[in-house]
Amino acid sequence: MQPRPMSLALRGFITALRPSVKTLTKQDWRGAENLPDGGFVLAANHVSHLDPLTFAHFCVDHHLPPRYLAKASILDLPVLGRLIQTTQQIPVYRGTATAAEAFSAAVEAVEEGGAVIIYPEGTITRDPDLWPMAGKTGAARVALTTGCPVVPVAQWGPQEVLAPYAAIPHLLPRKTMHVNVGPPVDLDDLRDRPLDAETLALATTRIMDTIAALLGEIRGETPPPERLTLRQIKQREKGGKA
Repeated sequence: MQPRPMSLALRGFITALRPSVKTLTKQDWRGAENLPDGGFVLAANHVSHLDPLTFAHFCVDHHLPPRYLAKASILDLPVLGRLIQTTQQIPVYRGTATAAEAFSAAVEAVEEGGAVIIYPEGTITRDPDLWPMAGKTGAARVALTTGCPVVPVAQWGPQEVLAPYAAIPHLLPRKTMHVNVGPPVDLDDLRDRPLDAETLALATTRIMDTIAALLGEIRGETPPPERLTLRQIKQREKGGKA
């Protein structure tokens, strides 16, 4: 992959944050050779509020400007949110009429040759063993709309610093941040099909299965054969009640 230019604002963030992240964590970066040229989607699992930062570290180390589909609640923060917006992150306003704008912005970014990072689960995993949950169709929709590759990514380690939904980090001893990037997911047989619910579901299942397999490589474990949905997990947490 050819190095890509980074904005002045993004360079400022990198200068401010990268030394601390590099000092406080160790890095295990795998599969960077699978990052293609041109526009593409990076589809990753989500294990901690910290992993957008640690994955951005991976991206910067490989000369790829990190550009996330990000919750609007983060980008709407009075000071930090405005600063993050200067780095061209794409806000997602869930459940509103403007939600489609995020999809359009992601498509535009990919068509202009950019790489957009999407967490298909839409939230930090609630799986008891932190395997990826079933995904939403956004990454598949962008890929099938634009014809771009979907590059699967597994992350592991950030949850040891900041557990899912926790507020207090545990910085010592230094933890290793693992990133495992796989080859683009094969969606070729789906690209000429109607962009309907069935096609999007098939593509999304392939993406999530591939991410889970990459995570299994990091963990040295076999992932479960099926992804749990958020609804199923919530029902289990309530003792099986609907």
